Amino acid sequence: MLELAGIIILGILAQWVAWKFKIPAILPLILIGLLVGPIAAEFLSQDGTKWIEPIWNGEEGLFPGESLFYFVSLAISIILFEGGLTLKLSEIKNVGPVITKLITIGSLVTFFGAAIAARFIFELSWEISFLFSGLIIVTGPTVITPILRNIPLKKDVSAVLKWEGILIDPIGALVAVLVYEFISVDAGGEFTKTALIEFGKIVLFGSTFGFTFAHALNFIFNKKWVPHYLMNVFALAAVLGVFVLSDAFAHESGLLAVVVMGMVLGNSNSPYLKDILYFKESLSVLLISILFILLAANINFDELLLIYNWKTALLFAAVVFLIRPLGVLLSTLGSTLKINEKLFISWVGPRGIVAAGIASLFGLKLASKGVTGAEYITPLVFVIVLGTVLLNATTARLFAKLVGVFLKQSNGILIVGASKVSRLLGHYLESNGRHVVLIDSNQNNITKAKELGIEALSTNIYSETLTDNIELSDVGYLMAMTGNSDINKYAINKFSKQFGENGAFRLVTTEEMNNPEKNPKEGLFSHTDDYNNLAEVTRKFPSIQEIEIDDEDHYKTLIEITNNDKDMIPLFLKDDKGEFHIISSHNTEIDNIGDDCKLVYLGKPFDVEEVAHEED
Repeated sequence: MLELAGIIILGILAQWVAWKFKIPAILPLILIGLLVGPIAAEFLSQDGTKWIEPIWNGEEGLFPGESLFYFVSLAISIILFEGGLTLKLSEIKNVGPVITKLITIGSLVTFFGAAIAARFIFELSWEISFLFSGLIIVTGPTVITPILRNIPLKKDVSAVLKWEGILIDPIGALVAVLVYEFISVDAGGEFTKTALIEFGKIVLFGSTFGFTFAHALNFIFNKKWVPHYLMNVFALAAVLGVFVLSDAFAHESGLLAVVVMGMVLGNSNSPYLKDILYFKESLSVLLISILFILLAANINFDELLLIYNWKTALLFAAVVFLIRPLGVLLSTLGSTLKINEKLFISWVGPRGIVAAGIASLFGLKLASKGVTGAEYITPLVFVIVLGTVLLNATTARLFAKLVGVFLKQSNGILIVGASKVSRLLGHYLESNGRHVVLIDSNQNNITKAKELGIEALSTNIYSETLTDNIELSDVGYLMAMTGNSDINKYAINKFSKQFGENGAFRLVTTEEMNNPEKNPKEGLFSHTDDYNNLAEVTRKFPSIQEIEIDDEDHYKTLIEITNNDKDMIPLFLKDDKGEFHIISSHNTEIDNIGDDCKLVYLGKPFDVEEVAHEED
């Protein structure tokens, strides 16, 4: 009981450490597992036993006999199903040729290149070599996101790395599953006609069961035969049921079935998909926490000694410095990416949770069947995973600066709220060359923003998904412009450090507008205009105007006029270089007003005679 509780506690602690220090969770999880497992047995325990022993002498420990295999298989099936849910075929079509080539050509280069390297460096069989290469195809968003979250990059570079990680996860898992099943049909290595027929049965039953039960589950949910509160656990039971049933008809076809099931269900446009995915993500965090401490603890010190030689360093170098850059180079030929951007994408390729998890499962199973070389699978993949995560986590920021893809100043603008006011403002800024992102929980507002060509995200401001979005790494300005003052204040308090390094602003509240003494330092635009005023002016005059400024006195006059006119609201000062300076409600003073500067405001066109009269 102590060991079981300890695994869960240590697992969640590792997840917290990963969140706190913004590193991939797989790193502390595996390190803790190695510490309480082989390291404790070799150096810390007086009697040479592990602090956590998954299997002891085959029949004792937390999971005696075959039970560890069963637990790992079921846990991996749930993780792979969740990965399959995230793969949208429409996204593959829309992410652009570079990402499409990375998950096809790049995967093939890794698959064949790493297999050749493993074959000739470690003299493994071709079957084991290809299983190893299939396992290290995947990167995964869980390792990419923490590494890139705090590196301001050009949007295109962030997008390529993000989508590669998301899309290649289930694809790489599918490749690894197929290779493993091809090996498992004949552990002797002689692939006869019978073995090929068995492999065909695995593919047939796995894909058929996955496809059929995905549609069946979607049909049941759409008919509302299952109440909403049981929907998530019903889906969990269905995944486990499909895994076991498919495996009963064709041994080792269960993993393929759940991957296919997840992919089909993920592309079904089910209205319940978001709820299922959220539940599976939460469950996957718990399973991953338990799984990797168990799997790392199950490694014996003798297995670590197997790879404690120069061959491991050579294989690692081949994967990181030769195979990954070659795959990226071939995938980006003819693209608009610059050489320095290609170099950075080549450098950042950490292997992920799916690779380590499936490697442990397959390594254990094949070793138990007596397949020659299977004992190398788990430690070699763990070395590639740990090595690439450590390398990228410690050097990605420095390397970005060295090759010149590090943005010295984050000029992107994040607008909280996608109302008509925000859309009008976002469209104007986007038309003037600024990267603008609107966020809102109202899907109708998001759709209208996208129709204007503005990047918009449907998200809840209270969720954690926004902080994980690496495509927002170039954002340096935050503007909270919803009609809810509490949300605006929350956005400033929570996200100002991450997204507001150059300035974080919010609209003044009605109370603050009517009481000048309460005018906040982060107040946006005019201290005499709240959200309702902005919305009303937008309704009457849905356009953003520019008027040239002669000098500082002229600027002050214009600000006074716009503050006093209910149909005008000052927004920005546009300087002679085309840069925008946000006008704060707390301070309208802006330095260095020179020639060709313009006041940007919302509302009716200026009456030139009125301006001249005010100046007199």
